[in-house]
Amino acid sequence: MEYKKKFRYVINFMYYTFIIVVTFLLLKYGLGLFAPFILAFIIAFIVKTPARHISKRFRLPYSLIAILSVLLFYFAIVLVFSLLGVKLFSLFADFVMRLPGIYETQIMPNLISTFEDIENWTYELDPAVQATLNEYFKEFILFLGESISGLSVAVIAAISGFASSLPMLLLKTLMMVISSFFIAVDYDKIVRFIVRQFSERGKDLILQIKGYIVGTLFVYIRSYLLIMSITFAELSVGFTLLGLERAVIIALLIAFFDILPVLGTGGVMVPWVIISLIQGNYSMALGLLVIYLIVTVVRNIIEPRIVGKRIGLHPVVTLTAMFVGARLFGVLGLFGFPITLSLLCYLNRIGSIKLFR
Repeated sequence: MEYKKKFRYVINFMYYTFIIVVTFLLLKYGLGLFAPFILAFIIAFIVKTPARHISKRFRLPYSLIAILSVLLFYFAIVLVFSLLGVKLFSLFADFVMRLPGIYETQIMPNLISTFEDIENWTYELDPAVQATLNEYFKEFILFLGESISGLSVAVIAAISGFASSLPMLLLKTLMMVISSFFIAVDYDKIVRFIVRQFSERGKDLILQIKGYIVGTLFVYIRSYLLIMSITFAELSVGFTLLGLERAVIIALLIAFFDILPVLGTGGVMVPWVIISLIQGNYSMALGLLVIYLIVTVVRNIIEPRIVGKRIGLHPVVTLTAMFVGARLFGVLGLFGFPITLSLLCYLNRIGSIKLFR
């Protein structure tokens, strides 16, 4: 009996490990292939309810209203991207292109002036240290100049790489747009066909997953809007106290960056602090550093609590899921891993699946 229990445990372990590995490979390498159709299905789901309501209210054909709703959705996306995305990208690209000139005219003179002050101070203490500092300073200036030039070259290379991938991106976008129209028109038929392929227990499980994910996504979006609002308030107050012009607008743009896992607030604030130090504006650098530290500490405290509380996970579990998800799948994993883990806990709690006690 003991041997049979161990054998059963090994078989179950291998079975679940196989499922986890297959799921990981499908998400890692198969998600990109089906992403246009998944996005098209999500868009059709978003426009379904208002399209159905308008169709019944004005007694118009649902297919016509669905097509018009998808068109309106894409028009809104293009409008927002045109007003915000293109402008932000052009400002960032222009700044990176002008960075070598800024280095030559502003950063380099301030660095030399700062080093001369340090050199005079150290010479009074120990003249022998001056030669060593001079050598280190030359190496630092060379490294910094190469890094700034390399940044511009890297950005140009990234833009070139993006341009080379445009044909495939346009093809995927075209497939998504066309698919969204067809799926929106026949949404109910497609859903009924998919549901028919499952048993009664499978249908109940799918409905439970759908209801929970839809509700959790809404809660997730609301949670991050709350976090972004808190960050925006902190930045607005801090920038106003520093006397910055257009403090509210700058705070709003940085608050949007704060949602991104790679950039975040530090992607803007840290370079800003460094540039202020190099320019000799120490009070501004200190103020920006204090604001950045406050925003970072507050976010690290409230994010696991707000997100975890709203999706039913402990803050430590939420933080772990966000970290692991971001490492494995980037932005998608950052948001998708906690939701998936919350879904599994919910299904286990109501008895639909048995994963843990």
